[in-house]
Amino acid sequence: MATTDDAGQGGGIDVLDRELEKLLEGEQLEDGDHERFSHYVPKDKILESALTGKPVRALCGKKWIPGRDPEKFPVCPDCKKIYERMKA
Repeated sequence: MATTDDAGQGGGIDVLDRELEKLLEGEQLEDGDHERFSHYVPKDKILESALTGKPVRALCGKKWIPGRDPEKFPVCPDCKKIYERMKA
């Protein structure tokens, strides 16, 4: 059985992570939400986010921590427009 001190040190962050994940999942279900798209982000930033847990910023300006399979969602129209302008 863990003491109050033990739970406060290791469990506190884990609890916050789980609560944040639940909150983000709930936001993904709202109509018109940016979460319904895959976004363009430089690959090195995605790798950095995977290692550090820091959020990334998409070309369209959306900021989040990647965690879903982008292949399951259509590409964000704003990101796509910006990317096409960058290629030209």
